[in-house]
Amino acid sequence: MANLQKRGLTTAVICSGPFLKLGQAQARVFGVPELPLLVIPHPLGGIAIDQVKARAEHALPLFAKLLKEKTQ
Repeated sequence: MANLQKRGLTTAVICSGPFLKLGQAQARVFGVPELPLLVIPHPLGGIAIDQVKARAEHALPLFAKLLKEKTQ
């Protein structure tokens, strides 16, 4: 993601709440502290497919908003 962001492409990382600080730290380490982190409900692993889909549905409007902001 960092390389794509550095190339000017709209990118984001999806993470659950407990991993937000780790994601922020990694973004700084890779030189893209402004990398958007889209937070979804935790956990993602060990849940039923319908719960995974619900988390994807939660993330989709966040990414759509990000795309809209980047194109304005």
